[in-house]
Amino acid sequence: MKQVLDVLQDSTIASKSGKDKRSRFWGVYKRVAEEHDSEFLERYATDMDIVLIFSGLFSAVSTSFIVAMEPNLSPDPGDTTNALLKQLVQIGLGNLAEAGSTPADPTSTWYLSAPTLWIQTIAYASLSMSLLAAFGAVLGKQWLGYYKSNRYGRGSQEERGKRRQEKFDGLVT
Repeated sequence: MKQVLDVLQDSTIASKSGKDKRSRFWGVYKRVAEEHDSEFLERYATDMDIVLIFSGLFSAVSTSFIVAMEPNLSPDPGDTTNALLKQLVQIGLGNLAEAGSTPADPTSTWYLSAPTLWIQTIAYASLSMSLLAAFGAVLGKQWLGYYKSNRYGRGSQEERGKRRQEKFDGLVT
């Protein structure tokens, strides 16, 4: 705020005739603030767009890896089918002792390896973080849009300038 006041006091932009110092100050303040706001909004809107693009791309890549690794999280249904067919063949051949020794449920011998579990956990965590980054960028763009449309409001030029500065200070912090 101090920088803005210094710039405004030394400015030759405002016309010196016909206005008191206070109204000249707020007129110049509005022009300088609009200039600063347009640069500020453009810079941060562009940054938010970049974050949205990269988080979207990263989410798509993470999702494709998760889908490709999904079969590793459960037993192969073909193994179950093959074990049951083997039992049926043994029963059909009259070899009941052999049929009873084959496990009926091959999933009982299946286990999830630790590296697979860790890789899946990291993949899901990275997908969650990229979606969270996209959500944050969308919120940031909404805040910038709200600030852009409501920075001045109604009232005297002085009240509008003060309100704009309060909103800007809140947005920056």
